[in-house]
Amino acid sequence: MKIAIFANKRPKSQAIKQKLQQKFIERHFILDDKDPDVVISIGGDGTLLSAFHHYQDNLEKIRFVGVHTGHLGFYTDWRDDEIDDLVVSLQSDNRQAVSYPLLEVSVKYADSPTRARYLALNESTLKRNSATMVTDVYIGGELFERFRGDGLCVSTPTGSTAYNKSLDGAVVHPNLEVLQIAEIGSINNRVFRTLSSPMIIAPNDWITFRPTKGSDFILTVDSDSYHNRKICEIQYKVSKRRIYFAKYRHMHFWRRVQEAFIGTEDEDRMDL
Repeated sequence: MKIAIFANKRPKSQAIKQKLQQKFIERHFILDDKDPDVVISIGGDGTLLSAFHHYQDNLEKIRFVGVHTGHLGFYTDWRDDEIDDLVVSLQSDNRQAVSYPLLEVSVKYADSPTRARYLALNESTLKRNSATMVTDVYIGGELFERFRGDGLCVSTPTGSTAYNKSLDGAVVHPNLEVLQIAEIGSINNRVFRTLSSPMIIAPNDWITFRPTKGSDFILTVDSDSYHNRKICEIQYKVSKRRIYFAKYRHMHFWRRVQEAFIGTEDEDRMDL
């Protein structure tokens, strides 16, 4: 088995990386950053997002494992004090995996004859720098509304617990291969109207944004941002590609949601 270790720059994460490297060498694993079978992310969800984008050209052959060195994240199953158990699990690997849907982002820029294509694990947003953003929103190729406000967010089911949730979007189970649109600071008055509610889009439909004239739009794809180019159209759809996580003890989705946002009954008793 070929393993790559992807860690953030924090001292604690780097220390765990060094310990894991030594344990893998002792147990005759192959350390291969270029063509791994398993990528171990050490840090938090942000680190795993970075690892995902670093290896996104080889997603079909890679399984990810998350080790958290802070609070439990949605993509990190192992604590930093459990690396011995993780190594044992890798030694008895049965190649099982759990997969999540991804978001395909296709952008038509005014200065390019070909579309730029991006892949998101969590979400993509469109905002405007200096003025109200005005964007026509199409669902399945049909005009739905003209949006006016600060921006729009399109998220995957796993991304529904990230920025989307702070916008009062719904939390969606990742078994549902759908997309979600959430508004960012929409304008609703006697003149302008939007749905003013998150929308769950069926997997066979697609979302299209056609912003009005202007080159000061900011497009984000997960933690990456693209700006200073005139955007003619953005199309979002459920990607045919997926991300795979090694299924050693991948935590139940609703358990993750509970621990991240509500807490357990034991923690509640400790607060009393």
